[in-house]
Amino acid sequence: MLSVLTLNVQAAALPRARRLLAWLDARDDNLIILTETSNGPGTAYLLEQCRAAGLDVTHTPSPDGDRGCAIVSRLPTTARPDLLAGVTLPGRAVAVTVNTESAITVLGLYVPSSDRAPAKVAKKRAFLTSVIDGLRGLTEGQRAHLIVGGDYNVISRNHRPRYPGFLSFEYEFLDALEQLDLADAHQRLHPTTQAHSWIGRGGNGYRFDYLHTGAALTPHLASCDYLHQPRDRQLSDHAAVAATLRLTVDHRTAVSAPLAEAAALS
Repeated sequence: MLSVLTLNVQAAALPRARRLLAWLDARDDNLIILTETSNGPGTAYLLEQCRAAGLDVTHTPSPDGDRGCAIVSRLPTTARPDLLAGVTLPGRAVAVTVNTESAITVLGLYVPSSDRAPAKVAKKRAFLTSVIDGLRGLTEGQRAHLIVGGDYNVISRNHRPRYPGFLSFEYEFLDALEQLDLADAHQRLHPTTQAHSWIGRGGNGYRFDYLHTGAALTPHLASCDYLHQPRDRQLSDHAAVAATLRLTVDHRTAVSAPLAEAAALS
């Protein structure tokens, strides 16, 4: 089985990053997409400890200090900057190809949020457009073996509750993924369940975090769930999303070293 997890780490400061590391270590996922990374010591600590344990880490810090995205893998990976050539905010997207039985490419995204200020709306629209343009530029076979995940900062048209002020281009992002045969993993397995991954101050929940799978991978989906322990334990203000796929993993190439041990040795 191949296990994939995405979690918004909320630009964790060092004390919370240490606790996040322990939670991630207890799960032992093959692939982890971390969103809302930062250029601060908390993100540096998380990624350094993963590298020290022998995991593959792909992360390009934003030169302007913007928040970003990283992929951590217990399986050997090859970075794919070529897939991000047209992305407007390259620090918020990361791509790797995983050396599984048949090569799988993983694209992690941290989409900008927007409070309706014109500059923020334009930033978000341009990023979403550039991501979809990049996906359309892939061959059908490449998209079929693609996993996309992260904090998209969008909701579906039929989301309950509604989110006031959402614009058409924000809803269209999920529509475009579906049109490209990238299936919403949780919706595919739980079509009648309204999941939430972030709870606002007023108590309303919204599903901002996702995992999508290409046409060759979707039939192998075994599970996809929202894990609220990170929120409940105040490790993040987001739930994690975890999925498993019935795919062969060569455990001879997988790193099994515990991250907590690497932390204890630091």
